[in-house]
Amino acid sequence: MLIMRMALVMLVLFLGFGLEACQGAKPAAFSGSIQAFAFSPLASTAKKPDFDNEIKPIFQARCQPCHFSGGQVYDKMPFDKAETITRLGTKLFTRIKDEKEQRLIREFLAEP
Repeated sequence: MLIMRMALVMLVLFLGFGLEACQGAKPAAFSGSIQAFAFSPLASTAKKPDFDNEIKPIFQARCQPCHFSGGQVYDKMPFDKAETITRLGTKLFTRIKDEKEQRLIREFLAEP
């Protein structure tokens, strides 16, 4: 019963403050658990991660030298090209296990 009351109070508070109060907040101000909601209405207004500055460094750290210039599989799967990452999509998560990195890649893969 107490849990239901607390949930109701939280719902009323959320509705009372409204979504506009949340839209002005900076993403860095939220804890990691709040950022995990990838399909929130605010996620669609976020800027798509930049490939060269945010996505490519993930693959450089995890998939070099094989998938970069001079590597054994570079000709088939060059990870320094955004098209390759887009084509492979979430199949890349067999190697990329970090949840924050996966979230960033999902944001990059999301339609603009």
